[in-house]
Amino acid sequence: MAVSGTALGEGIRGRFPVLASKVYVNSCSQGALSDAVRAAYEEYLEGWDANGAEWGFWVERAERVRARFGELLSVEADAVAVQTSVSAAVSAFVSSLDFRGERNRIVISENEFPAIGQIAHAQELRGAEVVQVGPEPEAYAAAVDERTALVCSTFVSYRTGEVHDVAAIGGIAREHGALMLVDAYQGVGALPLAAAEVADVVVGGTVKYLLASAGLAFMFVSDAVRERLPTQTGWFADEDIFEMQIERYRPHPSARRFDAGTPPVPNIYAGLAGIELILAAGVPQIRDHVAGLVRRLLEGCAELGARVAAPAGESPLVCIRSTDAPALVEALAAEEIVASERASSLRVSLHLYNVESDVDAVLAGLERHRHLLA
Repeated sequence: MAVSGTALGEGIRGRFPVLASKVYVNSCSQGALSDAVRAAYEEYLEGWDANGAEWGFWVERAERVRARFGELLSVEADAVAVQTSVSAAVSAFVSSLDFRGERNRIVISENEFPAIGQIAHAQELRGAEVVQVGPEPEAYAAAVDERTALVCSTFVSYRTGEVHDVAAIGGIAREHGALMLVDAYQGVGALPLAAAEVADVVVGGTVKYLLASAGLAFMFVSDAVRERLPTQTGWFADEDIFEMQIERYRPHPSARRFDAGTPPVPNIYAGLAGIELILAAGVPQIRDHVAGLVRRLLEGCAELGARVAAPAGESPLVCIRSTDAPALVEALAAEEIVASERASSLRVSLHLYNVESDVDAVLAGLERHRHLLA
């Protein structure tokens, strides 16, 4: 079923069954399940029954999802690797970096998701020095120099909802000859991002704002990164996967050299369905729709005296300070409001299917539980 460019809010809610019974404001953890994604899983299973081995079709689907990721990021398909998770994608990328020389520093922010921070520190076993800084460009500027190999920044913080100035941070990295990596998981699908303009590597996945399942991720890589040779690899990263050669390491010349083994076929079916909902609705239109809902939420929080973790901005994720965030999540869940918590905050994340009544329900819940607001 196609989605028109104006299908936001009430126009698309009927495609997400959970919204019939719950106020769902938890896209930062997991996007709501649509009829399109459910149908895609059924198509995968039915095709297997009907045709047996479908390898040719499965490979075509992998290439199709690669192209859709490229559309989201405003880059060509050949610049995108398809992986199973951000952790797997970033591990493949950093395996192509040599930390044994003078340029061995990795600079990360305090707002990074654990996957990025933990992978960075794992490179200390290979000679890297990891420096953690504040999320502001000025903090990066103080730490990035000619010793820096890699600069990492999240696009939207999972802990605070803050939108990082990745373009400015990327400029600092380029000034010193370092590569720039952006973790876009908490933003892609809700905020526009032209990957090649901000970073050498941009990663993300489908379980949040791209409305699909876990187990599917993307990685944009610039020309400079595509020239590097990863040592963490797999047979789908080969120059010709159907030749099945084992005589030598022969990585694909495109971003496919950062692919791995057998692709996550069921998740690709689901991923395509979710991404196509996003592309049909339009990311700029989603951003504008969500921005109106966020303004309503922030105004209501101010009236309640509730504090937020980061200043208002474009972010679809608002983190509201709490004295007991797990208890607040549990109390709201008992009232059919689905949210989440991190770092002493209630996380409320809004998406294309949310409407003003969802925001009002959250605010009413916060008023009922004011004793849990910080």
